[in-house]
Amino acid sequence: KRRVPHLSISSGIFEIAPEIATYMHRPDAAPIVLGYEWMAGATTVATLRVAEAFSRVHDIRISALVDEQDTGGPTVATDFEHLNRMLPAAMTRREGVYVWREGEEAKARFRAVDGRDIEAGGFSSIEVVGLAAATDAPNVQFDMAIGLSSTRRQGGPMSTEIIIELAGEDQKGKALHTRHGLIHPAGTAPLTGLSVALLLERLLGLDGQPPTAPGLYFPYQLLNAATYLQRLEQEGGELRELAVE
Repeated sequence: KRRVPHLSISSGIFEIAPEIATYMHRPDAAPIVLGYEWMAGATTVATLRVAEAFSRVHDIRISALVDEQDTGGPTVATDFEHLNRMLPAAMTRREGVYVWREGEEAKARFRAVDGRDIEAGGFSSIEVVGLAAATDAPNVQFDMAIGLSSTRRQGGPMSTEIIIELAGEDQKGKALHTRHGLIHPAGTAPLTGLSVALLLERLLGLDGQPPTAPGLYFPYQLLNAATYLQRLEQEGGELRELAVE
């Protein structure tokens, strides 16, 4: 109503309707950012950066590992309880069709940065649909696990890590398969905070560019990948290339 930019970071994929309805009736009111991706855009910015090497992306698999000591505050606990209660199934794209993984179908495994096999479960994060729309990849899924982070296992502090695995064709049409790890040494809150800070800078024009025009956006449509990764590196984080087996 006050034409102030709106950024949501803790809603679920099933709670998109109020923002969509508001935008449909008043598209010129303010920029609305659907920021309830994992870490408010960290995953998608990094994934689309990696996808630049592809002429066509067939498969996108995102796997997030949250350290068991990285519990966050009471708001985080409330959010996760709400999301798990309201949406136990995981939205996934398979062969171009959106499906809901439940029960045994929702179980998954992935390799952490240090090479361990991690038991995980499907999670309905909105980047599944965002990345599918941005890349036209027919297969996109998001899995999450809570356990011992790779850095803490090696004797360091806890961290948060996101494994980004893409398969498709390179710019010459040859098969290409990549794995990267997005790592922040201080856990989930600082990485989310970095995304939120950069989004607010962009929305309000604090980065030296004009403020963001009214519209409906995903974070990756506003965040500059080079700037994001540079700021991530300044905080001690990195987007690391991993071996593909």
